Amino acid sequence: MEDHTFVVGQEFPDVKAFRNAIKEAAIAQHFELRIIKSDLIRYFAKCATEGCPWRIRAVKLPNAPTFTIRSLEGTHTCGKNAQHGHHQASVDWIVSFIEERLRDNINYKPKDILHDIHKQYGIIIPYKQAWRAKERGLAAIYGSSEEGYCMLPTFCEEIKITNPGSIAEVFTTGADNRFQRLFVSFHASICGFLSGCLPIVGLGGIQLKSKYLGTLLSATAFDADGGLFPLAFGVVDTENDDSWIWFLSELHKALEMNSEKMPQLTFLSDGQKGTLDAVRRKFPNSCHAFCMRYLSESISKEFKNSRLAHLLWKAAYATTTTSFKEKMAEIEEASPEAAKWIQQFPPSRWALLYSEGTRYGHLSSNIEEFNRWILDARELPIIQVVEQIHNKLMSEFEDRRTRSHSWFSVLAPSAETRMQEVIRRASTYQVLRSDEVEFEVISAERSDIVNIGKHSCSCRDWQLYGIPCAHAAAAIMSCRKDVYAFVEKCFTVASYREAYSEEIYPIPQKIDWNKFGEVPSTLNEDAQVVRPPKFRRPPGRPEKKRICVEELNREKHTVHCSRCNQTGHYKTTCKADIMKTIEQF
Repeated sequence: MEDHTFVVGQEFPDVKAFRNAIKEAAIAQHFELRIIKSDLIRYFAKCATEGCPWRIRAVKLPNAPTFTIRSLEGTHTCGKNAQHGHHQASVDWIVSFIEERLRDNINYKPKDILHDIHKQYGIIIPYKQAWRAKERGLAAIYGSSEEGYCMLPTFCEEIKITNPGSIAEVFTTGADNRFQRLFVSFHASICGFLSGCLPIVGLGGIQLKSKYLGTLLSATAFDADGGLFPLAFGVVDTENDDSWIWFLSELHKALEMNSEKMPQLTFLSDGQKGTLDAVRRKFPNSCHAFCMRYLSESISKEFKNSRLAHLLWKAAYATTTTSFKEKMAEIEEASPEAAKWIQQFPPSRWALLYSEGTRYGHLSSNIEEFNRWILDARELPIIQVVEQIHNKLMSEFEDRRTRSHSWFSVLAPSAETRMQEVIRRASTYQVLRSDEVEFEVISAERSDIVNIGKHSCSCRDWQLYGIPCAHAAAAIMSCRKDVYAFVEKCFTVASYREAYSEEIYPIPQKIDWNKFGEVPSTLNEDAQVVRPPKFRRPPGRPEKKRICVEELNREKHTVHCSRCNQTGHYKTTCKADIMKTIEQF
């Protein structure tokens, strides 16, 4: 049927197959159908154009579902010009056209649907129709958004059953049990973070695009090789101060339950709503810093100058006070306004030199990398978002665990590469020993004081990065000690393997999902179904508030009244006559 032609006697498996075939032919050949009779045993239609003689009649064969064409009359004289908004190109037809494409690519956009239909059939359909078809197609494949919220309690129970020790809790609000928040942290992630990751946590949020919107909040860390290590995530109906306090409260509980002593943490964020206060309240002994990627992008956007961002990065990585002041002076010279803008961010919150917490050279969080995991799933129901993260975590843990078995070095690859470079440079330095722990290391450019007992060097690289600098390595090797013994434990292959030692187990694909509207079987009889939030995504494209710099700087027009010669109103709104009348009385 690729050429969409029909012949008398042609057979089809059933009435549905015939109807689909005639619809496909009408769309592909650009003519409109007028259906005269259509039921389970017969079908009669003609061309909708007045005067066109084309007719077709098909009937069901006795004792079989098969449909056959009985008569086919005339040829089209209508010109076949039905190319705009074809009546047979219904939303259901578009769904059948895009279903396989949607399975392969969740991010299949309405404009791509329009393009593909026009390319294959030569017809133009409305954008809204393509958008509705995509919505309906996603619901057919992945379930509706309403069903997703309804099944959350069951799904959370499945997570806790299949991955013992994991936390998966859904929180509701109101008498009608509306969804408010969801928190998920797998036991493998919690234990892996506490035993094998750097004590740095990135915080961030990304907007979801499903029917009821919401925001995905996340907490991520770094493994021994500097890779992304997701710690916990949650979905909230609205991102605000309360939601961040709640999220960090749940994170604190998760860590506290699995450790005897809460580790000293450093949090990195872009200063989004509520994070500063939430960290201060829930992790009072920790430090909080701004993500440098956020600051550099902000200064570039604010002042339209990429050189300022480059200088800001150099200032952030400066390891001496002199070097830091030099870079800040360059920023002042390039743009005094930018230098003033930076003053709203204390150096202790972004510069490595003044950092109050341990950052091991990490100035930016890896939240953006985590967000890329779910970019394609943002339009799906909430359960599919969680499943996407779970599947990615499961595969990443397995891949990294397997990969680490082929490593035979003491340190993880990135740290090992740094250490090899340090040892190479150290071999060219001269070492003068002061006592058992203090040394003077002389290079061609400078002289530095190293104290191997305090793990410090006057260049400050050792203190800031957790790995001995070249000066420290020269001092350590001069007294025939193992340089690797002076590296922070969190950079070792042993720590990397510890981080991924626990497995994340699969959640059964064929869960006994309850039908929409029924109370999940895992809950007690008094429990209520979780319903979606009251607010939902408004129809159409979201409005963007565009701010024109020229408009902001333009002097406002002052209106003038021609009756009383005063400003601030027009003649039609002038109250001068009224005031005179009042004065007369």
